Amino acid sequence: MKYLFVVVCLFSGTVCTAADVQEGSLDVSVELAFPDLAFDRPLVVTHAGDGTNRIFVVEQKGVIRVFENDQDAEESEVFLDIDEQCVYRDSKNEEGLLGLAFHPKYRENGYFYLYYTTADADLTSVVTRFTVSKNNPNKADPESEIELMRIKQPFWNHNGGTLAFGPDGMLYIGLGDGGSGGDPEGNGQNLTTLLGSILRIDVDHTDEGRNYAIPKDNPFVNTMVKVGRRKDKEVPAAPEIYAYGLRNVWRMSFDRETGDFWASDVGQNIWEEINIIQSGGNYGWNVREAMHWFRPDGNDTQGDLIDPIWEYHHDIGKSITGGVVYRGSRVPELVGKYVYADYVTGLLWALEYDKASGKVTSNDSLTGKKQPVMSFGEDEAGDVYFTTTFGQLYRFKSGQ
Repeated sequence: MKYLFVVVCLFSGTVCTAADVQEGSLDVSVELAFPDLAFDRPLVVTHAGDGTNRIFVVEQKGVIRVFENDQDAEESEVFLDIDEQCVYRDSKNEEGLLGLAFHPKYRENGYFYLYYTTADADLTSVVTRFTVSKNNPNKADPESEIELMRIKQPFWNHNGGTLAFGPDGMLYIGLGDGGSGGDPEGNGQNLTTLLGSILRIDVDHTDEGRNYAIPKDNPFVNTMVKVGRRKDKEVPAAPEIYAYGLRNVWRMSFDRETGDFWASDVGQNIWEEINIIQSGGNYGWNVREAMHWFRPDGNDTQGDLIDPIWEYHHDIGKSITGGVVYRGSRVPELVGKYVYADYVTGLLWALEYDKASGKVTSNDSLTGKKQPVMSFGEDEAGDVYFTTTFGQLYRFKSGQ
């Protein structure tokens, strides 16, 4: 099989040839991170940033588990169980508890944030805040929930769900286009809906009528959008939107060293893509799928679209699982590289991006048993883990 990779030079807009990009393999393999632990559809691996070095794992069906960062760990504790208020069905497996982020000042305030499909309304995602128990750092207070945002979804799939705090202290929320196929409601290019976007909110302040505040430097604050068949009406853009034109971000992360904002967007028919997210950026869906014209009633001459820095064809994989830039010390071969995978083929890669030139310089394969990789995450030291549908956590190691 001939692999087809194409990379765009982000700032010049020109397509780099295959000769410009090193494609080999690194002397890096994978191993079980915690051999004695198993989880039920683990979707998030993270830490609290509080100096305790604990690992938190989100199970899609509504449970968060916590344990010591020790390869010999034999048990995990239930940090929070919202199974009864969270919807998950195997037949509709893009719902459930999809996101967790700890407040940058978690050590002081005990706040953490969830994104999940709520059981109290059909096809509805919520972003909520919980607080850790005052008496036990390994238990959250289940009565402490405060709802920040409620997002109606037209279909069960493409819910996105990643939550991440940026270097600016704002909470970023990755949303899908609302689901079905082909973005039938045109949400990706619609600035009046939250869907098909990455949102940015201030959780440390509130605006009237909201349990959060709109950052004054969000790109579409006070922006009016023309709507209607004749485009003869103007309505306000959703001020929470930070970037748009996205199909189903899975997943997104900030480089802890540079602050660069990475997001992988799952494709529709042919192409998977990796983006560097910019404030106000339009990433093309559903006018384009990655760098390629998609919409039957449109064209690819729209000038404000930002191309991905990397894409790959469905001959290689059919559902990208976005990862993180490795900043740990245990595997020096990966330092500075964006580690990601394909859910369908189980392939793993480490991509190197030169920010100064706006070019990808290498995309190396990583050795490992081909498994359906669901998600990536970091511990407090920057070591990287990934999860699979089989319920165990893996990490990388130098050598075979």
